[in-house]
Amino acid sequence: MIDFDIARVAFLVILFATLVLLVGMILLLQYYLSNKENKWLGLILPITSFCISLVALLGVLGLTAFTLTSVMMVDGEIVEQTVTQVGDMSAIIATALFVFLIYNIPTVVLLALYGGCRSKRNRQRALGKMSVQDLE
Repeated sequence: MIDFDIARVAFLVILFATLVLLVGMILLLQYYLSNKENKWLGLILPITSFCISLVALLGVLGLTAFTLTSVMMVDGEIVEQTVTQVGDMSAIIATALFVFLIYNIPTVVLLALYGGCRSKRNRQRALGKMSVQDLE
């Protein structure tokens, strides 16, 4: 029998509801910005999301390869020792690609919302121009 702690379940429910609310607010903000006249406003969140994915990618690459330099004095002489450790290159590339793709899922979603809003706006603008031409 599984024993659930009520406080733990309540915490998880509140956490999930908060995350859903946060994602919903971000999508609403993207919708609002994408429908503005200035097309660059709708690109703020996707560009920010892409930059976050680049920072995550640099973090992964920085953790997989590092150089350690130590300076010691041996028998009155200064000795510098450098150790460079690089992991398996195929594993590093696979991990970097995986992190880049996962972190860009929000970027793709935000760009899809932007593209949908902009195409709807452009279609409405074209219909408005056609109706003005029909009146002439």
